[in-house]
Amino acid sequence: MTGRQTRAERAAHPLARDSIRKIAEASGGCLRPLQLRRTDTQTGETVSVMVPCGVTLASICPPCAERARALRAAQCREGWHLEDEPDLSPAAPDEMQEFWLTLRAEAQLRRDTAAAAGQETTGYDELIDELDTEITLAGIRGKVATNHSSSDGRQSARRSRSTRRRHDAASLPARKIAPRTTGRVYTSPDGKRYRPSMFLTLTCDSYGRVRDDGTPADPAAYDYTRAARDAIHFAALLDRFIQNLRRVLGYEAQYFGGVEPQQRLAPHIHLAMRGSVPRPLLRQVLAATYHQVWWPATEEVRFAGDVLPMWDEDSGNYVDPTSGEVLQTWDDALDEIGPADQPRHVARFGPRFDAQGVLAGSKDANRCIGYLTKYLTKQVAECHVPETAAQQAHADRLAKALRYEPCSPTCANWLRFGIQPKNSRPGLIPGACKGKAHRPEHCGYAGRRVLVSRKWSGKTLADHRADRKAWLVQTLGLEVPDPARYTWAQVTPSDPDYLPPEQRLLHVVADRARWKAALTEARRRAGPPTGELSATGSAA
Repeated sequence: MTGRQTRAERAAHPLARDSIRKIAEASGGCLRPLQLRRTDTQTGETVSVMVPCGVTLASICPPCAERARALRAAQCREGWHLEDEPDLSPAAPDEMQEFWLTLRAEAQLRRDTAAAAGQETTGYDELIDELDTEITLAGIRGKVATNHSSSDGRQSARRSRSTRRRHDAASLPARKIAPRTTGRVYTSPDGKRYRPSMFLTLTCDSYGRVRDDGTPADPAAYDYTRAARDAIHFAALLDRFIQNLRRVLGYEAQYFGGVEPQQRLAPHIHLAMRGSVPRPLLRQVLAATYHQVWWPATEEVRFAGDVLPMWDEDSGNYVDPTSGEVLQTWDDALDEIGPADQPRHVARFGPRFDAQGVLAGSKDANRCIGYLTKYLTKQVAECHVPETAAQQAHADRLAKALRYEPCSPTCANWLRFGIQPKNSRPGLIPGACKGKAHRPEHCGYAGRRVLVSRKWSGKTLADHRADRKAWLVQTLGLEVPDPARYTWAQVTPSDPDYLPPEQRLLHVVADRARWKAALTEARRRAGPPTGELSATGSAA
């Protein structure tokens, strides 16, 4: 080797790169930082700022995933044992939000005036869409009114089903729901008042006898089709359970839940619920809860192998490759389901559940929060990695059952059964749907891993993140700069100030060391931590 190595070349060495990553991870720094260019509009000064990637999977960036898990744990802790109703009143808009909302109102007025005069409104519609995007970026909650109706002025007809309960499901008592979210207060014989909450675990029913390692005792008798369908519709089943529970309790029960698979790969959920529910009542609600899936039948496979439907550009439909006949549309297939027909699938919870009473501030509360958020940094399938050939074969059979199982009305697998998916488009291939439910790492579950009721803490996740940021700013005694003073732009590899990944990690390590030293000094000046400030600040 001739000459001297540059700093970038030394940092790019494999051994140096691995060492830098280990140091950055140990310090809690992001391993995949984004480089942004911040420009001061007053002085013209430009600096590079490393921003965390913000991913939630530990397999990609463990420090960012751990910060996301800690934030969810704080969200769970703050809303679990509330004694007063959360404040859901929106904050007053700031000057920037008021500016964008005023422009939005003026654009809507001009659009409606033009429509009333019979003039073209396409330009106004595009402007309104752009303003709605800016309003979202400005952090304004709520949904802005729809800017225009359908092009032909018609309302789509809603297909309805009978709401009569199934004959095999028990009836539930219904109470008028009171506008409260807190549970019942109990008084002990010595006069002490307390308000317990619950940690509840629900799971899907059995699909066949399984061994201790979660694998079927008889794979041929194991109902993989039902297991796949239960996983796909698990989120809808949970919604039914919460609806039924609220009707029975008579108030808006709130929950914070985390979804993960059992060892047999069936989805189940841990729920932190505000207030307590008697176990006999829980058992009654579970027995009466079900979700019916009114989709077209899938018993007959019409197209498979090399014989697949073809997209016809002229008609904008899929056609039979042999006869040229246009396939049945999704709406027509639903219309053929008659009142005497049975639903394609009925999802239910299993009869077994676990319910524990938890008091605020107890060791059990901290233990349950840790257990609830334990797997949030992993993919669904990563919660139980196959260790034996039997477990791997079980996972493969479930993935095979999920490959051709329709996951939604727009799933490409409907073509396999001679039905055009809803909003069909060219390029759809049965068995190659890109939906999350078909990916092996999701085990059929396509919903969100964390499920939080709207009135859990009265705050969004962004609000909780802002609280932690405000605590850090206050602890360090920093001044919050005016956001309008700076402009931000992402640095791309073609820019002259672009830093390679190893150099960005060096910046992250230096930033983390500086922030850690400043936080340690601020804590030393403030004295011993009180309350939950230390738990909040430790993950800042």
